[in-house]
Amino acid sequence: MADPEKAAFYPKFFKTGPGEYAEGDVFIGVTVPEQRRIARRHKTLPQAQVGELLRSKVHEHRLTGFLILVEQFDRADEAGRERLFLFCREHLAGLNNWDLVDTVAPRVIGAYLLEHPELKPLLYEFARSPVLWERRIAILATQAFIRAGAFTDTLKLAEVLLHDKHDLMHKAVGWMLREVGNRDMATEESFLDRHAGKMPRTMLRYAIEKFPKEKREHYMKRP
Repeated sequence: MADPEKAAFYPKFFKTGPGEYAEGDVFIGVTVPEQRRIARRHKTLPQAQVGELLRSKVHEHRLTGFLILVEQFDRADEAGRERLFLFCREHLAGLNNWDLVDTVAPRVIGAYLLEHPELKPLLYEFARSPVLWERRIAILATQAFIRAGAFTDTLKLAEVLLHDKHDLMHKAVGWMLREVGNRDMATEESFLDRHAGKMPRTMLRYAIEKFPKEKREHYMKRP
């Protein structure tokens, strides 16, 4: 499935150059739809072989491995979900780009913590981590909570991450605030009324993307 042209393009798109957020990542040029098809065909792959994929230096190997893990988690019983959650935690180092985090954080980490709220403090540890990808896991995991109609942790974590310096975090927090607003506009507006003036502009723009024009202008002009 590897495509040399895509393998040459992906490193630029995913910022793998010196000093960039995915410095040194390796691509072979396999598209995400192709990886999803491979993952579905091999959804029963033994855990040891999934682990080989998750530890690979090749980005597409890791993403395909995590896609298989998500497939297995979705179909597992309670004991199986615990095993796969712990297996995922053992391989967090492989979640080192935004597409990997966004695939796994809501579907495995968030989904498991929704069933086991006593473990939610883990997200607050991640939110204060010096590792960009752990901070992104923290806020993206709450997408599972949002879909269940629970917004409290998203808003609390958004406050923790309000002054994060990284553009990828501005986009992630704004995106999750927008997801809250898609389900409860009043809750999102209440958050913005308190924090819009302090939010990075990218975060705010993502948060208000679906608002009517007049309301977007109102929040963008907040001092």
